[in-house]
Amino acid sequence: MGDVVLAISGASGAIYGVRLAHILGNRARLVITESGKLTLAHECDGLTPERLAEESGALLENNENVGAKSASGSAAIDAVVICPCSGSTLGKLAAGIGDNLATRSAIVAMKERRKLIIVPREAPYATVHLENMAKLSSWGTIVIPASPGFYNHPKTMDDLIDFVVSRVLDHLGINNELTKRWTGEEIQ
Repeated sequence: MGDVVLAISGASGAIYGVRLAHILGNRARLVITESGKLTLAHECDGLTPERLAEESGALLENNENVGAKSASGSAAIDAVVICPCSGSTLGKLAAGIGDNLATRSAIVAMKERRKLIIVPREAPYATVHLENMAKLSSWGTIVIPASPGFYNHPKTMDDLIDFVVSRVLDHLGINNELTKRWTGEEIQ
């Protein structure tokens, strides 16, 4: 697995992106929207994008720089993940709007047929969110809602976070053992 653009937008659930950044490490090109900065600080004890990049080893890119490597169709980028993905970011993608590095990287992923994974975190979903997710899914985007499973009997908040992050890693083709896998023998 080569470079992965990891964008954190303003939806609640910044911890999912933080956990993913730590696992991806120097494979991540980290992009955090303005709303994402607010949510990151609020939900993760004052965490800044700079500190997250330093702690995880990710390369922090400026969300306002639509000329960055992450926005290039010719750059060696394997995938784009928006985790969490806000309803606003979702709407922009469904409309083809790439007005910042996070959305531009995702639009480029679609045009280049790169893997694009979004992790929406809204509750409840408005009809427009559902329609936009269906539209993006029909274009090949992988939609992994931040909805942890409970069949593995989570004991901690980290267990719940790891369930969702594990699904993202699975779709990136990154082997992981963050959560117990279903074997089919659980219910006999």
